[in-house]
Amino acid sequence: MSAAARGHLAMLLFSALVAGSFSLGVLMANAISPVAFTALRFILAAAIIGGAAQATGGLPRGAFRSPWRYAVLGTISAGYFVLMFEGLKTAPAVSAAAVFTLTPILSAGFGWLLLRQVATPRIALALAIGAAGALWVIFRADWQTLLRFDVGGGEAIYFAGCVAHAVYTPLVRKLNRGESPVVFTFGMLVAGCMVTTLYGWGAIRATDWAALPRIVWITVAYTAVFASAATFVLLQYATLRLPSAKVTAYTYLTPSWVILWQIALGQPAPPVLVLAGVCLTALALVLLLKDDG
Repeated sequence: MSAAARGHLAMLLFSALVAGSFSLGVLMANAISPVAFTALRFILAAAIIGGAAQATGGLPRGAFRSPWRYAVLGTISAGYFVLMFEGLKTAPAVSAAAVFTLTPILSAGFGWLLLRQVATPRIALALAIGAAGALWVIFRADWQTLLRFDVGGGEAIYFAGCVAHAVYTPLVRKLNRGESPVVFTFGMLVAGCMVTTLYGWGAIRATDWAALPRIVWITVAYTAVFASAATFVLLQYATLRLPSAKVTAYTYLTPSWVILWQIALGQPAPPVLVLAGVCLTALALVLLLKDDG
C-alpha cells in the first residue's frame, strides 16, 4: 500500500471517530463547562499518547526542540475544542457536522498561504460542491433562512473553531521537523493541556465533578481515547502524506457518519431535504479522491 493510500485510510477512520464527538457532545454540552471538559480530555489524551510513545521508542530529546511549536499547535487545538462544545450547547449534531465540512475550503486557503499548495480545478470544484452541501444542511434546507443568512448562534461559534482547525492542518506540516506522529501529538497535547488548565482554572475549580451525569464521563472517555488521542495521531500521520485540502476533505463524510451515530443512539434521522446536502458533501469527497488518479 502506498504512503498516500495509507494516508487516505487514516482519514477514513478519522472521520468516523470524529463524528461520535458531535452526537455525544450534543447530549452533554450543557452539563459541564467546555473549558473544563477540554482540559480533562487533553490530560487523559496526553497520558494515553505519552504511554504509547514510551512503548514505541520513547520520547527523544531532540523532539522537543523549539517547544514554541507545540505551544502554537496546542493553543489552536484547544481553542477548536472549546468552541466546538460551546457551539454544541445549541447547535444540532448534524448541523454542527455540516459546519465542520467547511473546513476543507478554509484549509485550502491556509494551505496556499502557509505552504503554497495550489488546488487543481477538480479540487476547487469539489470544495465548492462540498461547501454548498454544508450550507444547505446548516440552514436546514430552508431557502428563506439561507437568503436571510440566519445562522444559529451555536453554528456561528463552532465556525470560529473550524477556522482554527483549518489553520492547524497546514501548520502541522510546516512545523514538524521529522518527529513521529505519536511524539509530535504528545507535545501538542501537553501544551494544549497546559493552556486549557491555566485559562480555565476558574471553571475547573467551580465544576462539581462528583455530581456530573454519566453521559459526561462517557463522552470524556470517548473523546480522550478515540476523538483526541487516536484522531490526532491519524491526522498527523495523514497530514505528512497528503496535501492539506485532501486531508480535511474527509470531513465531508462527517455528516453521514453523524446521522448513523444519531440513529444508533436512538435519535431521529434528519428530513429528506437535509439529506440532499449531505449527499453533496459525499459527492465532493468522491471528486477529491478521483483527483488522485
